[in-house]
Amino acid sequence: RSGMSDYLSLLRFISAELTRGYFLEHNEAKYTERRERVYTCMRIPKELEKLMFFGIFLCLDAFLYVFTLLPLRVFLAMFRFITLPCYGLRDRRLLQPAQVCDILKGVILVICYFMMHYVDYSMMYHLIRGQSVIKLYIIYNMLEVADRLISSFGQDILDALYWTATEPKERKRAHIGVIPHFLMAVLYVFLHAILIMVQATTLNVAFNSHNKSLLTIMMSNNFVEIKGSVFKKFEKNNLFQMSNSDIKERFTNYVLLLIVCLRNMEQFSWNPDHLWVLFPDVCMVVASEIAVDIVKHAFITKFNDITADVYSEYRASLAFDLVSSRQKNAYTDYSDSVSRRMGFIPLPLAVLLIRVVTSSIKVQGVLAYVCVVLFYCGLISLKVLNSIVLLGKSCEYVKEAKMEEKLFNPVLTTTPGKPAGKQQGTFKSSQDENGSTSVTSQPVHQKDNMPSLLVTSNSDQFLTTPDGEEKDISQDSSELKHRSAKKDLLEIDRFTICGNRID
Repeated sequence: RSGMSDYLSLLRFISAELTRGYFLEHNEAKYTERRERVYTCMRIPKELEKLMFFGIFLCLDAFLYVFTLLPLRVFLAMFRFITLPCYGLRDRRLLQPAQVCDILKGVILVICYFMMHYVDYSMMYHLIRGQSVIKLYIIYNMLEVADRLISSFGQDILDALYWTATEPKERKRAHIGVIPHFLMAVLYVFLHAILIMVQATTLNVAFNSHNKSLLTIMMSNNFVEIKGSVFKKFEKNNLFQMSNSDIKERFTNYVLLLIVCLRNMEQFSWNPDHLWVLFPDVCMVVASEIAVDIVKHAFITKFNDITADVYSEYRASLAFDLVSSRQKNAYTDYSDSVSRRMGFIPLPLAVLLIRVVTSSIKVQGVLAYVCVVLFYCGLISLKVLNSIVLLGKSCEYVKEAKMEEKLFNPVLTTTPGKPAGKQQGTFKSSQDENGSTSVTSQPVHQKDNMPSLLVTSNSDQFLTTPDGEEKDISQDSSELKHRSAKKDLLEIDRFTICGNRID
């Protein structure tokens, strides 16, 4: 009997397992959330690539600026400096601050370009090619880390140089001088250009290796990046910083691939058939970068419950930087804004590209010089067209995000002995007299006897009033201590994590 009862119990258990039912609607919220996560992961590739596409063209705009408009601006600044005695000195400045910065950038580019002639690319290539595969893999990883660290410190060096050269003379001297800062900037750009050259040479060796083992290992290194990021806690601000870093990394890789193709085509006497040999490897590098970014961002948003709509906010913040840099009282040049936001510093990369192009392409004869002039005119046309399209799309994104009030409602800094209320009234009256703010006119230097009405950036606005409310500026020192740890996207730049942790 006991055996029969056990047998019947077993049959009832099996029958219950086969016919047991359950109702998913009893936990509707949970399964609805799971379904939304799946939809979010499906939307990530589209939204991320829209952000990447916009950001890459922003980097391209800042990069083309170095080759096209910067030489013209340097020429105009030098022309003003030479012809100024003919017109008389109307103000106390020989040159406007923007013109001083342009001349400094141009001189740094020229000096570093001639210094790069003492670096032998061929010797570096054969030196790297003689190393083992594992050693090259370690070197490539070290170069990536060094690039991020030197970029973080390099932008501070350039900013310190620009401010030291344009700081008002009546202020108390609190710096070591313009020349030491200038030498530091030249040294930084030169070392960073050499670092990028070693990266390009290592990638070139990987392309030319017979079994492609080094290239495969370098591409697999991108997937190791997924392990180091997806299992960490991310907030929206941290993800914004990572997105900017990915944009910069992808654009830099495109320029490195261009350098590798130029060097290889030169070695094969510009045979177009060899370009098709390089094409599969180039596609593999680009495809691996896109795949890694999509997988990384998809799982980061999944694990941290971040919606795909956040990428449109990131795009609006980048667009805000572009629009604000075109205002009359812009607080920085747009290329410098991109450098701080994404960590993309165009000067070292431009020095290296000019060095590679001039050594790979020989210009001989009148027809060759005519082609160079036409190519330069084409670059200027591309820069202008890209800037116009980007400015139009940026205005569109800013309007969609309803950020116009942040753009046209600047915060004024107080002068000693002047209350904030009086300055606000002065600014309103002057704004009514001048009419609407132009996005193309140049900033005008104010007279020294006028009250200081410094229009700060919106990033400064969020530093002083993070909640968006009008507060008494005289209480800023006490309120900064109790400020909320949450930061606005316009306040986050590429190097925030290097300086302090984003909570």
